[in-house]
Amino acid sequence: MTMQDNQIATRALLSKADYTDAIIDASANFGPRKDGKTPRFLILHYTGLATAQEALDILKCPEREVSAHYLVHEDGQVVQMVAESERAWHAGNSCWKGERDINSASIGIEIVNPGVLENFPPFPEKQIESVIALCRSICERYNIAPEHVLAHSDIAPERKIDPGESFPWKTLFEAGIGHWVEPAPIRGGRFFAMGDRGQPVEALQSMLAMYGYDIMINGEFNEQTKVVLSAFQRHFRQNQIDGVADTSTIETLHRLISTILRESVTS
Repeated sequence: MTMQDNQIATRALLSKADYTDAIIDASANFGPRKDGKTPRFLILHYTGLATAQEALDILKCPEREVSAHYLVHEDGQVVQMVAESERAWHAGNSCWKGERDINSASIGIEIVNPGVLENFPPFPEKQIESVIALCRSICERYNIAPEHVLAHSDIAPERKIDPGESFPWKTLFEAGIGHWVEPAPIRGGRFFAMGDRGQPVEALQSMLAMYGYDIMINGEFNEQTKVVLSAFQRHFRQNQIDGVADTSTIETLHRLISTILRESVTS
């Protein structure tokens, strides 16, 4: 199929938006989902660019080979770029709970925000309201588990930091979207950092892997462990992101795993 044929197919696929409140601005950057996979993850990104138009241009540029199913503007307008039935190219080299083709098993939402370019400015309230409504629709239609609503930094912690430490995960959780517990307070106590090794470090790595992170379990607190912990903190303990396994971080991780285990027993 030529790029022109692909663009024609894109317009045909998006003659009607999958999400009622979305307008269509189609990207030709997509392909079929592989191995019969359907969406079971919802991945949230920020654009990390100066303007929304720059993000739209990149998401439609064939040479860039990147796209997302949706883009949410700062004023709350939702744009659909790829049909939900198709495989958008938003996750890149990533993994969660052993799934390495996240693109085939997910829907990706880009949220307009300059991120690190402007020191992680807050997301406008109207924008987050639209993100919540869009996420709710997707999660209901595909029965996506709360713990499968993830940051790009969760699935690719060694490459990505979006949607960043100012993203209001707690607000989404209170609206019924995603997984969250109140983070344990930061205080003194035993912790692990670079260079530590042994069974306690192995246990920490095992907990991170159990939750879903792609991490080598070797009992060595190495650079990968620090990066994964930073990603965890960026999502679940945002007031201190340092990659140190302090008591607060370990307790918060344990609480999250415990809630999943309890729910699996009662379901």
